[in-house]
Amino acid sequence: MDGENRTWQLAIGAALGLTILALAGGYLGFLHPLGDSLSVGRGIASAVILVLAVFASFSGLRMAAFVATLLALLTGGQVLLAYSWPGLPGSYSIYQKNMSFRNADLTALQADIRAADAQIVTLQEVSEPNLALLSALRDVYPYQQFCPGGQVGGTAVLTRLSPVPDTAFCGPGLAAMQVVAGNESQDRFWLISVHLHWPWPYAQSEHVERLLPILDRLQGPAVFAGDFNMVRWANSVKQLSDILGIRPAGPTFGSYIGLSNQFALPIDHIFAPRGGKVAPRGAFGSDHLGLLAEVGI
Repeated sequence: MDGENRTWQLAIGAALGLTILALAGGYLGFLHPLGDSLSVGRGIASAVILVLAVFASFSGLRMAAFVATLLALLTGGQVLLAYSWPGLPGSYSIYQKNMSFRNADLTALQADIRAADAQIVTLQEVSEPNLALLSALRDVYPYQQFCPGGQVGGTAVLTRLSPVPDTAFCGPGLAAMQVVAGNESQDRFWLISVHLHWPWPYAQSEHVERLLPILDRLQGPAVFAGDFNMVRWANSVKQLSDILGIRPAGPTFGSYIGLSNQFALPIDHIFAPRGGKVAPRGAFGSDHLGLLAEVGI
């Protein structure tokens, strides 16, 4: 019995150690982009550690179980908070959507964008066929900045807010323009749509490094939205939001449903200086849900 119990202790201890190692690695994105890829599974890793802590306690590894439980509650609680804590609604509304470059339901998507009636629309995967949506929406969004992209299309910003002349520009996977809004205060702020590359072992880290100096040169507040292909607590996303001095609109949602509706990944985000409150919209021909947020400048 002692030998069998010792075997269980070794097995549970090894599983616990490996899971904690993976969890810890998810905080090391500043050292290597693998850390960002691991951070996607932070919530799952925390849950696994909590389950293993129960088994560790029953097998006699009480101190390890205690430490693991505290770790799981701390790290898992942060993820749970991101999923459950709503932000405060602000004065400006924004509709964020990765359209999917092969969207076959543009009519429904157009209807939803019109129904949402947001002041700002940010789009990704604006392929050649998807440009028809921009043309169809020009009556309600007369100011548009489209930036061509690669095989899956480009990025775009659409708005009814008055643009600042000669401020619109394109970057790698990025479309931006500055607008003026408000009556007395005349808020002047940037609207930015971004589509990041996939994370490590793909080129997301390099993409972020190219974007940082571009964003650093922008003067004034910004509303920053897009398909980041990464969770909002990852180092790559935090680098981008920190350099602009912006906060996420909450709560976060599983927006990428390409794997399954039950296992949706929270990789689409909206940021603003004062954060905001966000709610999901339907897929409408895409493998991403839309986001509708009220953000504060």
